[in-house]
Amino acid sequence: MSNQPQVIIYSTTWCGFCKTEKQWMDAMNVAYVEKDIEADPAAQAELLSKNGGTFSGVPVTDVAGTIVLGFDRPKLTEALKSANLIKQ
Repeated sequence: MSNQPQVIIYSTTWCGFCKTEKQWMDAMNVAYVEKDIEADPAAQAELLSKNGGTFSGVPVTDVAGTIVLGFDRPKLTEALKSANLIKQ
């Protein structure tokens, strides 16, 4: 098994949707790594490399290589199921 985290949430401290998404992930017992793109320039560069160099807001979530823009519960649920991180 890889040491790479399966779920990475790119966020900022002031983002309300970021906080809500993290609470939702916690409630579903999904482990994730949070990366603050304002406090960590490397995290911002990593995010830009994953989404083609464009930035349109946070949260952006990387679920085992699937990029989900915004707190989009249906897309996040589908990505988590595809990665076998939640039950089908």
